[in-house]
Amino acid sequence: MRRLRLLPFLAFLALLSTACLDDSPFVPRIEDTTFDPSLGVDLAASTRTSSGLYYRDITAGTGAIVPATGTTPVSTGYSLHLRNGTHVQTGTFSFTVGSGSSIEGYEEGVRGMSVGGVRQLIIPPSLGYGERATAGIPANSILIYTVTLSAINP
Repeated sequence: MRRLRLLPFLAFLALLSTACLDDSPFVPRIEDTTFDPSLGVDLAASTRTSSGLYYRDITAGTGAIVPATGTTPVSTGYSLHLRNGTHVQTGTFSFTVGSGSSIEGYEEGVRGMSVGGVRQLIIPPSLGYGERATAGIPANSILIYTVTLSAINP
């Protein structure tokens, strides 16, 4: 008799645990997202990496290329938006790719860029800020960056 009472509780726990997976409604999937048209997101023309990052070169650079591996100091300019078109910030950011000093999606997205290039990055929450809300960015946000690679620093 006690086991019969326990079954609904176990079923509830199983349902609750599946709600925490990446494909739950609380963690948006890039592929299922509607982006504000002002962002110019074109997933069909973008490259998807194995981590789930999407990127698309808007302008191909003509300078040196950020290596695919190792650590490389770079200078970038960027504009950050949320999927609904909300502008979060614009600025410059110098960091060392591969050092962990930036969110994973930004570091991965800059790799392979040429100096002078402009690239759109569509970063899933798992490569951004995840469940942590920060500076005008809600938890579990898809981030849309437009990045310009200004320089590879010595």
